[in-house]
Amino acid sequence: MNLSPGLRDCYRGVRVAVTGASGFIGRWVARGLSTCRAELFLLVRDPVASAPIFTGYSICGTIIPVDLTCGPAVEAVWEQIRPAVVFHLAGYGVDRAEREDAGFRGVNVQAVEHAGRAAAKYHDPSWPWVQFVHAGSVAEYGPIGGSLVESSRENPATLYGKSKLAGTRALAGCCAETGLRGVTARLATVYGPGEHPGRLLPSLLEAAAGTEPICLSEGFQKRDFTYVEDVAEALIRLAVTRPTPGDVVNVVTGELTTVRSFAQTAARVLGISPTRLLFGALPVRYEEEMQHGPISNLKLKELTGWAPSIAIEEGIRRTVNFLAQCAAQESHG
Repeated sequence: MNLSPGLRDCYRGVRVAVTGASGFIGRWVARGLSTCRAELFLLVRDPVASAPIFTGYSICGTIIPVDLTCGPAVEAVWEQIRPAVVFHLAGYGVDRAEREDAGFRGVNVQAVEHAGRAAAKYHDPSWPWVQFVHAGSVAEYGPIGGSLVESSRENPATLYGKSKLAGTRALAGCCAETGLRGVTARLATVYGPGEHPGRLLPSLLEAAAGTEPICLSEGFQKRDFTYVEDVAEALIRLAVTRPTPGDVVNVVTGELTTVRSFAQTAARVLGISPTRLLFGALPVRYEEEMQHGPISNLKLKELTGWAPSIAIEEGIRRTVNFLAQCAAQESHG
């Protein structure tokens, strides 16, 4: 992530909290903010498991364990650190192993409410821009068809999408009631180093060294694949803009690619023979797929003057190179 000097200066010495800091998106946002020399507070569930991640990703900050579903615990942490800006990146349900109703409700809704209200109460009044950046999901739109813009009428079909939409609405309500300057960034299919095992790219990376067939769905479903460094940079840029409090902004490339094309590109980069890709060997999870047109990123461009631009092949190459560097560091460590 090559942040401009002007953007880095905005965060230099600023107190910034990142929830879910050791998660997929969180670690990349924290990594970017570390290069800005922000005063980082890394909020996590498990500090012991998180510490090696922060070391491997060159993240510098104060690690704070907190249960975000517990209102008093959240308020106590915010009273202590009083961050100027919060990147709320803790979430539940992207990992297919996460399917508990309590998790969807607690992490995706209640934690947003607790963190938002704490941020409104305990903050740095000198910070002039967004105070709370919340990671939402395009799953909040649901299978409504057509091109997806922020004003589209949402109708989520999955528990994940419904809970994320409830979190987005909870933040909007908090902004209206307290004056908090918050924004929800709706993310699509994010890929790169740190993804949950079992997702498409990690599965292909794991299979690359073998020779056995790789079972995949038919792969004609289309997604907006966005490289994680681009997503992290978008969030960091969004926090130094002035959107309407409680607004929603799509953080996407604006281009759709089939799962089949993504897998074929990854196979080419990873040196996997095309004959190993068995498309159609797995069923399509139709309940998790959304048939729609391109997702608009016009609002993101208008606010930041920037949009994700890392092509899929380049993003996969960066993933391979980063993971190789991490492995080399571990072998010498």
